[in-house]
Amino acid sequence: MIGLGSYAFFWQQSERVPAPLDLIGALERTRELDVDLFQICDYAPLLLMSSAELGEAALAARRLGIRIELGTKGVSPDHLMTFLRLAERFDANLVRSMVYAPGFRPGLEEAERMLREVMPAYEVEGVTLALETYEQVPTADLIGLVERVGSHRIGICLDPANVVAGLELPRDAVERCAPLTRNVHAKDFAFSRQEGWVGFTYSGAPMGEGLHDYPHLLATVNPEARGVNEIVEHWLPWQGDPETTVQAEIAWTTTALDYLRSIR
Repeated sequence: MIGLGSYAFFWQQSERVPAPLDLIGALERTRELDVDLFQICDYAPLLLMSSAELGEAALAARRLGIRIELGTKGVSPDHLMTFLRLAERFDANLVRSMVYAPGFRPGLEEAERMLREVMPAYEVEGVTLALETYEQVPTADLIGLVERVGSHRIGICLDPANVVAGLELPRDAVERCAPLTRNVHAKDFAFSRQEGWVGFTYSGAPMGEGLHDYPHLLATVNPEARGVNEIVEHWLPWQGDPETTVQAEIAWTTTALDYLRSIR
């Protein structure tokens, strides 16, 4: 299933724009785009919402016919158990996380111990924990960690764009992670020369216009057949002013949805 994530609304929910969208507003925009899945990912206000506010957001998702996934950072048992409880509130069956959280960088052995502590609870609740590929943890180390934990409810959130900063090739990450992939972050990316031709900028691109060989990902991971959801997000730089930036973000989302639907 193709879904949208919080990073597809990064600027629309930012305090840099007038009247930023709240969570229910993002869900309503998702419904307007005929999308049935939304990943609340790295959305800081989520942990500050009252029980009543969480209930209103969960009710809005059900009313709109939108399935929810959650996303956070870190493998601290207390934190992951908090998100397991949030998953129950939202009827979510997947939580995406990362090995490191701001201010907390456990070694792989410690991360394994922490994950072993929480995975039985995730298994009982039927919730999958998907650890994302990114440059701070080499892909081989992430695969090894997931395999050693050995739970049928742990896997990988595949984001090939992230691994480039660790001097890895996106195509290699796709092929190595495919068997363990439980979630995909779908965005395009490209390099451009900086002014004066001194160095490059690695940033986002409209889906289908950058360097990401997404057809290769589809053929390798086979997400539809395996029930692996693809979550649209963007690396859209600030465009100089709020209105231009928001309009570009909306256009990138439409482009991404059209592209992903067209290549099936």
